[in-house]
Amino acid sequence: MDIALIGGHGKVALLAEPLLVDAGHTVHAVIRNPEQTAEIEATGAKAVVADIESLDDAGWDELLRGKDAVVWAAGAGDGNPQRTWAVDRDAAIASMDSAQRVGATRYLMISYFGASLEHGVPEDEPFFAYAEAKAQADDHLKGTGLEWTILGPSGLTLEEPTGRIDATATESSTVSRGNVARTILAALERPATVGKFLTYNDGEQEIGEAFDAAV
Repeated sequence: MDIALIGGHGKVALLAEPLLVDAGHTVHAVIRNPEQTAEIEATGAKAVVADIESLDDAGWDELLRGKDAVVWAAGAGDGNPQRTWAVDRDAAIASMDSAQRVGATRYLMISYFGASLEHGVPEDEPFFAYAEAKAQADDHLKGTGLEWTILGPSGLTLEEPTGRIDATATESSTVSRGNVARTILAALERPATVGKFLTYNDGEQEIGEAFDAAV
């Protein structure tokens, strides 16, 4: 597949890029800062410089045209509610609408374990903007005609990846970023994950087997 990976310099994305390339996929890693180009290209991915907060429809279409799949790994990540709305909701939704227009039919969203419109986070808490933005983006994705999968990893760690998860847990725990990177590849290569919201922690079952059992 020819993949547009949005948020290409994130910790999970940098771990996923060489896995996707080694599996035979072409990865266009979208970054805002051109100074990150060398680090991206060291993974085997191709760096594409674009500011996803400012792209209009034509800009998104140019970015995604010719791609088979979109992986959303971007996030505002700075605690600024305005940027959170702009990136985690508005830009994400714009990318989904563009993917439909240009025929990038496979779409994989990295969300989080508790993401839901019924998240219950009070509006006066700092986490509210992120919880609501992610929930609205996920809900929009479910209503598209895309072949979508939503990944819901639990709390992210820097532990060494084991290649093993628990996709049956009902409560959030932790999962290594390296394992999340592996779940991106596993989900993309499994058509049965289309239309699924897959939540998981680190666990004891090989990732592919865990996803096969979960779907």
